[in-house]
Amino acid sequence: MEGASPEGAVLLAATLLLALSGVPGLLARKGGSGGERPSAILACAGSALGLVSSARILFFGATFRIEVPSPLPGGPILLAADALSALFLVPVFLVPALGAVYGLGYWPEAGHRRDARKLRFFMGLLAASMAAVLLARSGVAFLVAWEVMALAAFFAATTEDRQPAVREAGWIYLVATHAGTLCLFGMTALLHATTGSFAWEAPDGGLSTARPAGIVFLLALAGFGAKAGLFPFHFWLPGAHAGAPSHVSAVMSGVMLKVGLYGLLRITSLYGAPPSWWGGLLLVLGAASALYGAALAAGQGDVKRLLAYSSIENVGIVATGIGLALLGRAAGRPEWVALGLGGALLHVLFHSLFKPLLFLGAGAVIHGTGTREIDLMGGLLRKMPKTGAAFAVGCAAVAALPPLNGFFSEWIVYLGLFRAFSGPGEALLAAFAAPALALAGGVALAAFVKLFGIVFLGNARSEKADNAHEPGPAMRVPILFLAAACLVAGLLSPLLAPGLDAAARAWSEESPGGSLPLAAVAPLADVATWGAAFLALVLLAAGATGALLRRRSLSRGPTWDCGYARPTPRMQYTGSSFGEWVSARLTPRAAAPVLEERRPEGSFPRAARVSPPAPARDPLLLRFLEPLAGRWARRFHDLHALQEGRLTIYLVYVLGTLVALLGWSVFRGWFPPR
Repeated sequence: MEGASPEGAVLLAATLLLALSGVPGLLARKGGSGGERPSAILACAGSALGLVSSARILFFGATFRIEVPSPLPGGPILLAADALSALFLVPVFLVPALGAVYGLGYWPEAGHRRDARKLRFFMGLLAASMAAVLLARSGVAFLVAWEVMALAAFFAATTEDRQPAVREAGWIYLVATHAGTLCLFGMTALLHATTGSFAWEAPDGGLSTARPAGIVFLLALAGFGAKAGLFPFHFWLPGAHAGAPSHVSAVMSGVMLKVGLYGLLRITSLYGAPPSWWGGLLLVLGAASALYGAALAAGQGDVKRLLAYSSIENVGIVATGIGLALLGRAAGRPEWVALGLGGALLHVLFHSLFKPLLFLGAGAVIHGTGTREIDLMGGLLRKMPKTGAAFAVGCAAVAALPPLNGFFSEWIVYLGLFRAFSGPGEALLAAFAAPALALAGGVALAAFVKLFGIVFLGNARSEKADNAHEPGPAMRVPILFLAAACLVAGLLSPLLAPGLDAAARAWSEESPGGSLPLAAVAPLADVATWGAAFLALVLLAAGATGALLRRRSLSRGPTWDCGYARPTPRMQYTGSSFGEWVSARLTPRAAAPVLEERRPEGSFPRAARVSPPAPARDPLLLRFLEPLAGRWARRFHDLHALQEGRLTIYLVYVLGTLVALLGWSVFRGWFPPR
């Protein structure tokens, strides 16, 4: 091992602890709880080590680079970490540890004898493989870690594989992730042909942007975009996140999607001044993802599918910032790089806080009510006040309401788009992206007002909601921790400026002429000041209102019932009716919820009935991919005749193949290359 350093040893030890965190459960007695707490302790220990080392790299300039001899082709395994990889390592070491603690109450061994041990093992392997992907700097090592991550996510997400919907979503994810991996194989081969090495390191001034570079970028966009859930590669995401256990969904949405974005950043950092169409294409796809994800989220009746489509929206916001940064590098505009990349990286960190909070909160709601259907909930704030308060913080953060953290990162991206109104081509793209993000933000706000209002406010709409209960401490502590982190991270966001600036420099240091003069989050100070002032005013108004209500004597009695002497829960708005206006105008028709209704007819009509809509499939999957796969399956069906089931026939096939290869070799010998 060459080039070892203390930081490298600590990060490798943290990764090893995460990988081993699921092993105690495999050694413990089946059905007992002997392996649960040791697994959580190992995960938390690895998390603590990894977070300390990542913080030292991100804020104090520590780095490491390790070369390990390898029997694999492609030379030694190169492991390295800079500020960019350290920033993405923070959620990798934070969220899985919280998920391990949460799983003690959400997925205990006693209640899940069949799959609890398997789930803990693959959760640990998933966290470790994500860390390995972020540390790998050679193509072969990266692809191996990437495949381990893909398979670990598959087995963790399909824990409840007895359900047909879970199996179907798992296979769709597996096909999508391996199609993306094929693209990454082609990208790695082209990079090797360009540089003569599998190491992902660029010479001074960056790699050339000649013809192979464009193909490398498109392959990287497809391969990493499929993992990140970027439109139009997102189709696997809603089903996989909805069918997975809630703490697995939290890790996949809060962390694994970001690994795909990291890969895109790492590859583009190798090129000094990329063509402007790279940034333009990514900016357009990012804005389309944000709008598409928000529009589909507004029409969902399943709480986890709504959160999954919201993840597509937030991935689009990050991709928009990265696209703006690429445009800035192409045009030599460091302020575009600073604001676009600074906002994107800040949103990566903040999304890894509020989206796991929402998925863990949704898991607590599902655990307490036994259903994922929004229209069967209601009135949960009285039954689950702590979970409801934390969930409200997450909804405000994902809707980018000040002073929560989601507001500040999105605001930085908006500032970058406004700065881009200075050139004809760039101004046109910014003019498209800025209103698209604004519209997506408005629709997302409506979606989460619907989600929180229908789930937590009003009266219980079913017996399940009426019998809901607050989760235990193991589930409640991670939820409350993430809620507090969302608030504190927003108000103290200027303290993250040095780390974000270091990560931005690590990405752009290969540009021609040296490092760009970046100040990635300079506007954060003013924005955070406004947020703190806004919070102070809110707290002051709340205190004054509380003091006034205490002094006044209020008479209590029934509210005016508008002529309804005995209102029932059926008289409330449902999630379907609340989001009907947005769904009818923005949601694609193939994904729009369809109500099953029986209207009153005749002079003496029977009782009318309206049933909640069934979960809609993704339009891209329903209208394009499934019909395409069906057509190809029918075409290949005739080839089943070749599968005779007799060994002699298969030996004939092998012999025929060998003869054909031999004939091809002889034929090539007759016509040697000139």
